[in-house]
Amino acid sequence: MTSVFDLAPDGPVVPVLVIEDAADAVPLARALVAGGLPLIEVTLRTPAALDAVRAIAAEVPEAVVGAGTVVSAAGVADAVAAGARFLVSPGWTGRLIGAMRDSGVPFLPGVSTASEVVALLEEDVTDMKFFPAEAAGGVPYLRSLAGPLPRARFCPTGGIAPASAPAYLALPNVGCVGGSWMLPPDALAARDWARVEALAREAAALGQGLSR
Repeated sequence: MTSVFDLAPDGPVVPVLVIEDAADAVPLARALVAGGLPLIEVTLRTPAALDAVRAIAAEVPEAVVGAGTVVSAAGVADAVAAGARFLVSPGWTGRLIGAMRDSGVPFLPGVSTASEVVALLEEDVTDMKFFPAEAAGGVPYLRSLAGPLPRARFCPTGGIAPASAPAYLALPNVGCVGGSWMLPPDALAARDWARVEALAREAAALGQGLSR
């Protein structure tokens, strides 16, 4: 199966979207793609989320849209039916992993402890979301996992900002980072897509020159 990290190898940052109005999905996705962030996670936290995934998948072919906050087998099925090309969860269970694996699309189950990482490695799952990144130990914690658990590769998400993202991206076991700092609420409320594009371009530049 293709890795999430291979879907957009030149995009080190994954924007994490909470979309309240599905009408905003397409212009928002186009702004992010234009700014160099084609790998887009739409969280399933709002009633508009699946419609947003569906619209981006249909109308923004340059985007690689995925679904986040996937916490059930039904959520997996709904997200894939809407056009999600990857799945992200804040945590995992055996049933959820089975559903994600059966979906046929790449996925990132969430972990925050070494024991969870080991359990996933036993299931031959090597790509993971580290969440909540800053609260769970941040860069020092992930650095400490690289030695004993070199097969695991992470997308840390949760509390990451432009100032801290480069330190994460420099780690050998980090493939990308997730965040929403390029989506300030006032810009979204004003539908200021030009500002979103500019912030996306700054975010895309954070991993330049780093070997991931």
